[in-house]
Amino acid sequence: MTMRQPPPLLLLLLLLLSAITAVHSIGVNYGTLGDNLPPPSQVAQFLRDKTIIDRIKIFDVNPDILRAFANTGIFVAVTVPNGDIPSLTNIDGARQWVAANIKPFYPQTKINYILVGNEILHWGPQNLRDNLVAAMRTLHQALIQSEIHYIQVTTAHSLGILDVAEPPSTARFRPFWDNEVLAPLLQFHRETKTPFMVNPYPYFGYSPENANFSVFGASKGVFDKFMKRTYGNMFDMLMDAVYVSMMKLGYKDVDIAVGETGWSSLGDTFERPRCSLENAAAYNGGLVRKYKSGRGTPLMPRKRFEIYIFGLFNENQKSGTLSERNFGLFHPDFTPVYDAGIMRPGAAAAPPVKPVPRPAMPGPAQDGKKWCVPKTEASDAALQSNIDYVCSQGLDCRSIQPGGACFSPNTLRAHAAFVMNAFYQKEGRNDFNCDFSGSGSITFSDPSNGACKYLS
Repeated sequence: MTMRQPPPLLLLLLLLLSAITAVHSIGVNYGTLGDNLPPPSQVAQFLRDKTIIDRIKIFDVNPDILRAFANTGIFVAVTVPNGDIPSLTNIDGARQWVAANIKPFYPQTKINYILVGNEILHWGPQNLRDNLVAAMRTLHQALIQSEIHYIQVTTAHSLGILDVAEPPSTARFRPFWDNEVLAPLLQFHRETKTPFMVNPYPYFGYSPENANFSVFGASKGVFDKFMKRTYGNMFDMLMDAVYVSMMKLGYKDVDIAVGETGWSSLGDTFERPRCSLENAAAYNGGLVRKYKSGRGTPLMPRKRFEIYIFGLFNENQKSGTLSERNFGLFHPDFTPVYDAGIMRPGAAAAPPVKPVPRPAMPGPAQDGKKWCVPKTEASDAALQSNIDYVCSQGLDCRSIQPGGACFSPNTLRAHAAFVMNAFYQKEGRNDFNCDFSGSGSITFSDPSNGACKYLS
């Protein structure tokens, strides 16, 4: 059956009313990498009836989810698969994509964003970076030609786009990405009045020394002497770093949204104490309280960011460490993992998490040093890709070549570990610089061996 679209004026009024009623709302990323997850129809009913969540973001254009959220009043942000980006630079390809993936569901399903890929600048490859802005512009034009005027086109960026992030006054985008890609992208957002979407994760910057600062706890904060501002939490500091970087390119008027942020409640032994129920409840609960309060950041004091928490469910089929499978706000049976303050009054909430003493990290962690190494389950293909990527970024890789100090042991894993760590240290020791598409992991134990000394 063909869905009939309401008259444009009526649709505009409905969307405006939705925006007004969503002032105190918050979003969530809805991932589906689990073999025990409830069907989308139950998810939609649960979110509508039991939580304050009024918007979701999905990482594809799953038709089952789009159908399930029809007529629920919940906004849905969809994502163009990375591989589809080159075809969207052609207007015919973009219109075909809209016809196949958007028109069958809109406006009964309140699609509010189309994200063109996910963290393209950080992870590439280069042909996708080169086509990103053109694809966004063409897709925007295709929506207009298809008489769909109220869906916004954007894309989400990891904070790997920043060359410097701390203190915020010194923040800037990475060279070559700033003027070549980010300035044209921000110009697109200015022209279309769409948000620049970023994925700030204080989780990646956690250390035992800055635990409270990372999770909205009481701390002395960080003082930016150049701007005379004190930051009480890492989230505000990262968001202002993005804002300053945009300002330095002349785009401080462009809106900013948060596509992903969250905290894992359980991790492997080496991921503790970062991954804990206490930290997850403190961070996501603090984030929700901050949002509800309407408090902004030191540089954006009245800004209430649109936020999508990562993620909705614990996903038992995700690859990587235990932490990757435990970012969810809910178990698959809809019971809360902890109380994050998102349940409606009267709906069952998780019992409060009792604070526990924060254990000190043993051994090398006491000096604050961290290294980047491959995850145990990282494939040979991923390790070789990491070596190729790092060595193509201008980093000196002679140490892992024959005769180099780190050639022995002559294994793919050892060579990948050395160059991944060198990249991590060079890029500023932000934990997101060790992600490597999910194949990297932070360790507090020095992996140096013999004459091969790892940077720290």
